[in-house]
Amino acid sequence: MEYVAALAGLAVVHLLAVASPGPSTVLVIQTSAVSGRRAGLLAAFAMMLGALVWAAAALYGLQILFARFEWLYVAFRIAGGLYLLYLAYLLLRHAGAPLPEADPAMTQSGTWQGFTKALLLQLSNPKVMVFMGSIFISLLPAQTPAWVDATVLAIVALNEFSWFALLALLFSGKTARAFYRRTKVWIDRLMGGVLGVLGLRLVLASR
Repeated sequence: MEYVAALAGLAVVHLLAVASPGPSTVLVIQTSAVSGRRAGLLAAFAMMLGALVWAAAALYGLQILFARFEWLYVAFRIAGGLYLLYLAYLLLRHAGAPLPEADPAMTQSGTWQGFTKALLLQLSNPKVMVFMGSIFISLLPAQTPAWVDATVLAIVALNEFSWFALLALLFSGKTARAFYRRTKVWIDRLMGGVLGVLGLRLVLASR
């Protein structure tokens, strides 16, 4: 019963964290609106894969390595911030470009570009692991059995994919795409600005 309550609490806290606006939200929305539903769902899947890597790292000790070798954490953090700044630059640079019409070759290319961008974004942010490590320590008992660890990873996967898949489905519809086409220049500028600010915060953060 102790494990069930702990896992339920972890599921709620993690879902709230996943649903909070951030660079992952921006990227999945933009990918879905530009490249369609399949691209958005693949981006959601990539977010899930990246989160699983960090969750496993938090469960099995990489957080201890980061604590011991601070330069390694700083290197990961700066790389993540620079990647966000790169994505911001791309959005701002192409904000004025018209939204391309559906084309099978272009759609397939955009689909895998969205997957790669999403995976790199998730893997380049070590704060994901630090956050997960903190909630694992706060909510899970010490020395948990293997089935609890497996359940934790399943919860992370379900929460991550469900939330980002929901965003992908919402923002890849015809209504959302038509709205995006009309307001693309302003939305891309807003999203690019948000990513730029988040990237600078990540690069300049003291810890």
